[in-house]
Amino acid sequence: MKPLKILTITAGLSEPSSTALLGEQLSEATQQSLNALGISVEITPIHLRSLTKDITNHYLTGFPMGELATALDALTEADAVITVTPTFKATYTGLFKSFWDLVDDEAMVGKPVLVAATGGTARHSLMIDTALRPLFGYFKAHVVPTGVFAATDDFGSDTSLQGRINRAGAELAQMLAWKLGSQTALTKEGTSEIETAPVDPASEEIFDDLDGVNSGDFFGIAVEKQPRQEHKHKSPGLKELTVTPFEQLLKNL
Repeated sequence: MKPLKILTITAGLSEPSSTALLGEQLSEATQQSLNALGISVEITPIHLRSLTKDITNHYLTGFPMGELATALDALTEADAVITVTPTFKATYTGLFKSFWDLVDDEAMVGKPVLVAATGGTARHSLMIDTALRPLFGYFKAHVVPTGVFAATDDFGSDTSLQGRINRAGAELAQMLAWKLGSQTALTKEGTSEIETAPVDPASEEIFDDLDGVNSGDFFGIAVEKQPRQEHKHKSPGLKELTVTPFEQLLKNL
């Protein structure tokens, strides 16, 4: 089996960069979690600082060139993405946004993404939820639950930063492992034949649809269609709504 490909995209503007450092730590945590699951991985770092001229030329010419073209191709082929940005004015930087504006809308659909950010103070930590998650929600990517924000004081101090890094890396590894297992279950010996899983009669209510047959695809696993059956244990539901006429309400006064 070929190793998984993960792209680590960081938008730090300085050298050395705390943003790039956080990207490295997240990459290491993810790799350790994947290795523990017996999954090999190749992680490629991309520093947007080195692509600034190519990004500008793309906006002027409409065509990606040089290292930017290579980065966009690698992004399309990647199995997952780790991306980190500095925080400017309570959101991601212009360089970070300029790069993602050039990414094709279909390139990230269904792709696992770990989002992280750095900032001068922890008061900006909400930008993970107010800025980064909506951006990758637009791309229809699968963002891991734990986003990592690292303030300046977090580096080199005894805080929970490393624990958050390890948790986020483990979540990305688990998402990749689940996706890899799902793809394996959908093929037989490298062919495109879809496996069918038996339907548990006790869970038929979950799959019933309006046409009286079970849904043919649930979380990527094809299931056999079964005729609708009457369920023995039906919910009583809500009582019928009764409306008292206004005239009767007046009589009761």
